[in-house]
Amino acid sequence: MHLPNVFISYHHHNDQWFKEALVAMNQRTPIFTDGSVSTNDIPDYLSDEAIRERIRDDYLRDTTVTIVLVGTETKRRKHVDWEIYSSMYDGHINKKSGILVINLPTINCDFFTAQHEGEKSTIYPENSDWMNIDNRAEYERRYPYMPERIIDNLMKPSAKISVVDWNRVTSDLGKLRFLINATHNDRASCAFDLSRPMRRANS
Repeated sequence: MHLPNVFISYHHHNDQWFKEALVAMNQRTPIFTDGSVSTNDIPDYLSDEAIRERIRDDYLRDTTVTIVLVGTETKRRKHVDWEIYSSMYDGHINKKSGILVINLPTINCDFFTAQHEGEKSTIYPENSDWMNIDNRAEYERRYPYMPERIIDNLMKPSAKISVVDWNRVTSDLGKLRFLINATHNDRASCAFDLSRPMRRANS
């Protein structure tokens, strides 16, 4: 059985434990192929286009899903922004990936976003009250630690980015499997907003 090839984007200093825990869970119950490699050796003096080409063609070329682990400092890291941008970029050879956001326990966030068919009933069967959000201020209130490029695309339902809590998917790996597969299957139809310039420094 072919498993989606996944790149995991995260803040290495703060959130390495969560990345390793996710990979360990996947080794026990295979859901995806781990295609993650470090992009921290890319020099930031390169142009935006050169950075994007190197990440998309050298690091992401065989992956179809990028999981973004969001912790307290993720939004401030330039490499995370580069990886998100490059994942969204639809190249001639290496096509765009789907994006799945997993909020880590360290940010204590109770909100979630469901964008794939069947996701609401599969991941949140207990929830019957859904709200459509159409303004950036509300997304920023709900997700104060979210990378800005992700919020840009949460404003576009056609980007099909789902946001889920770490505990929900790690306590039931069937839900993680559903989300990764749905993100993989919907990737070609995602319409991403790439208008934001790439981050040039950490903050």
